[in-house]
Amino acid sequence: MNDRPYKHLYGPVPSRRLGRSLGIDLVPYKVCTYDCIYCQLGRTTNHTLQRDEYVDTQEVLTEIEAWLAEEGEADYLTFSGSGEPTLHSRLGEMIRAVQAMTNIPVVVLTNGSLLGQAELRAEVRTANLLIPSLDAATPRAFAQVNRPANGLQIDEIIAGLRETQLECAGEMWLEVLLVEGYNDTPDELEALRAAVDSIRPQHVQINTVVRPPAEAGIQALSAGALQQAQQILGPRAEIIAPLDARQVMAGERQRTEAEVVELLRRRPCTLDDIAAGLNMHRNEALKYIDALLARRQIATSQRANNTFYIPTAISSKANK
Repeated sequence: MNDRPYKHLYGPVPSRRLGRSLGIDLVPYKVCTYDCIYCQLGRTTNHTLQRDEYVDTQEVLTEIEAWLAEEGEADYLTFSGSGEPTLHSRLGEMIRAVQAMTNIPVVVLTNGSLLGQAELRAEVRTANLLIPSLDAATPRAFAQVNRPANGLQIDEIIAGLRETQLECAGEMWLEVLLVEGYNDTPDELEALRAAVDSIRPQHVQINTVVRPPAEAGIQALSAGALQQAQQILGPRAEIIAPLDARQVMAGERQRTEAEVVELLRRRPCTLDDIAAGLNMHRNEALKYIDALLARRQIATSQRANNTFYIPTAISSKANK
């Protein structure tokens, strides 16, 4: 794939579940039905249940068509991104259009909150793979972990997931992200097991906090706790988080910030350059940039209409 910048596409990025996945962003940062305490993109800025055409549908499809024409290669084309993709009101049309363009499988990554709507289920049922999430099965844990928009009820969401599994043409994998002290107690896990047994997805993928979360103090589960959760959640369950998730999370920010600085030492980069160079979403890259700017380890440089980032040592030399 060449380095042509895209507004709505990112990657392909390496995925533990999907190999090389091309992300397709359908909502601006950060339009979502949830405000999850663990989200690596930070706090939700537009907390809503309103479906709308948040980005121009034809513009997105034109970018995908151009990417494919440039011999873009990926294992999956994944509707995901800066918020909840099912909030995009023309999602079904986009799935069908992309499937007509290519044989690369189409995935929808969703928090599952709107799948109680029959109209939405009809839109996503033709996706090759659906990966909704279900982090809690009790109202208490649901409110604490996902911080849903007003009007969402966990029982209705579970019912929607159950109907989705019955109606979808492809497979459905259910992701459960566990946060220490919030949704990892035996009672919460047993409630999740009952929900899983009623939904009957092909796989249950257990994850935990790996990248820096939206809220300070949020902790990953230990390897032992992940394995215990797998036993409780039953034979469909598999652990996709690294078993040393605590160590990974502790070192992730420091390591990634160092990678950003090292990239900038080689050449000044825009935000999009950094995101592409480090295989991450641009809004995730922005979190690291903001931290480095706050500590004055990097600085900005305006060139034409673009903002470039450079290490402060280089910035100081340039100003002498």
